[in-house]
Amino acid sequence: MNRQIILASSSPRRIEMMKRHGYNPEIRPSDIDETLPDDISMKDAVMFLALKKALDVESRCTFPEDQGKLIIAADTVVYKDGILGKPLDRADAFDMLTRIKNTSHQVATGVAIIEAGCPNKVVFCDVTTVFCKDYTEEELHAYLDTDEPYDKAGAYAIQGIFAKHIDRYEGSFDTVVGFPWDMIESKLKAFAE
Repeated sequence: MNRQIILASSSPRRIEMMKRHGYNPEIRPSDIDETLPDDISMKDAVMFLALKKALDVESRCTFPEDQGKLIIAADTVVYKDGILGKPLDRADAFDMLTRIKNTSHQVATGVAIIEAGCPNKVVFCDVTTVFCKDYTEEELHAYLDTDEPYDKAGAYAIQGIFAKHIDRYEGSFDTVVGFPWDMIESKLKAFAE
């Protein structure tokens, strides 16, 4: 693909994944209010926020220079008896991680790809089921003493130090990281055609 890509995120994980697959995106993080409508489903929530982020970045594009560039935005939530976003504080992180221990939960990532200044848009979602081990309160407090939980949906990163508490997952590892690469790549190919 020879199209310039704008990544509507400053997530090191998303940037690294794009670069690993041969893309060098412009980084233009969105700055939206992530308040969700009441009673929204997990899948609709991540697609709603991903599209909102992409449209926010498009609204700040400079035309004609940015015309036709592809804007990619993503949003991830953990779901266990309700949507678990990023924890507000240590107590919130403790509550989230207590809810998911020794059981399964779902991780949904929504992605929006839009062509700046054009009507072409695609929004999609992928869901992975993650199974956590039974960890002790001591192990949980040791984890909460690190920086990792506080900027992650559900208060953990599957690719980080919390990985030792993951038993297994069913679905895409990249979806849990927050960027379902195989699906994104197939959609990018469609834009290239």
